[in-house]
Amino acid sequence: MGDKRNITAGHLLAFMTIIIWGTTFISTKILLVDFTPMEILFFRFLLGYLVLFLIYSRKIRTHSFQEELLFMGAGLCGVTLYFLLENTALIYTLASNVGVIVTIAPFFTALFAHFFLEGEKLNVRFMIGFVIALAGIIAIGFNGSVLLQLNPVGDILAFLAPIVWAIYSVLMRKISDLGYHTVGSTRKVFFYGLIFMVPALFLFDFRLGLDRFYDLTIVANILFLGLGASALCFVTWNLAVGILGAVKTSIYIYVVPVITVAASALILHEELTWATYVGTFLTLVGSYISERSRKQ
Repeated sequence: MGDKRNITAGHLLAFMTIIIWGTTFISTKILLVDFTPMEILFFRFLLGYLVLFLIYSRKIRTHSFQEELLFMGAGLCGVTLYFLLENTALIYTLASNVGVIVTIAPFFTALFAHFFLEGEKLNVRFMIGFVIALAGIIAIGFNGSVLLQLNPVGDILAFLAPIVWAIYSVLMRKISDLGYHTVGSTRKVFFYGLIFMVPALFLFDFRLGLDRFYDLTIVANILFLGLGASALCFVTWNLAVGILGAVKTSIYIYVVPVITVAASALILHEELTWATYVGTFLTLVGSYISERSRKQ
């Protein structure tokens, strides 16, 4: 009975997390008017780290350098690289495009889990689903570069983001198995993510510009990204990964495009063409076929 409750809790945590994450593209797109991708990334995770420190201030002491490397890798992939790629992609392409393209993450998670965790073998049906989903992503790229005259660089950056997220998911599963406190582990990952951001602050156009925070819209979106999408959601996602596993939890990413496409049309008034709908449909169908193949 207890195991069933834990599994139910894991699914609820993953679903709640993905509902919030599905709208982060909108907040980031709004903030990109006044902030660079690097500035959004830094302020968001600095705020998230401070909140997690207030909740759980005890230091996580690892037992070996190999364990420490897991936290470093998770911080680099899940915080610095993933969100830098995602935020930069939003400059060149639509928020709805990015929201759909990141749903490819479960494929890479399954691939990496197969080799580095106790994953299942990848069969023909899984690969068919992958090809269909990839066709959907190509349709979305066509929608942006030809019909809407957008720079395809944005869609390429968005495609790279789920690869590093898949690596992060596998690393977090390994960290979860170590038995450390979830909030403390998440805070430690944020810490390394911020450390890896420091060199990038000098490479990219970064300024504090605290006068920008007089705007309530900016404050609201930064708080949403820092408190909700970072501090809260990373903890709930990592809890879900610990309960359900990296592959099963990543399936919830399939819900992201539905939330993002709807929110993009309603809030940002983005132009959605037939290619957007076809691409979203193919991506979801391909994802579903691949997931069914793993269950069987």
